[in-house]
Amino acid sequence: MRLLKLIWDFRGPDALKIAEHHEIHLKEYITRENLDLEITGFKAENDLHAIAFLVVQEDQMKPIRDALKPHRGQLYTETL
Repeated sequence: MRLLKLIWDFRGPDALKIAEHHEIHLKEYITRENLDLEITGFKAENDLHAIAFLVVQEDQMKPIRDALKPHRGQLYTETL
């Protein structure tokens, strides 16, 4: 099963703080929806761009994408 990384982009001087806070909401969603998802995170891309992300299995992607409206997605290639 392929894993997909759903990504939310945040820009500006507070981007990292916003991405960090957004991850909290992603974890709340996982708990509320009783999903078997474990990989979330946030990362600074540079001083003015940060991301929050959630990794899902390919067959789970569409309902989660429609509910959470990520800005983009990509194949998750990092080792577990």
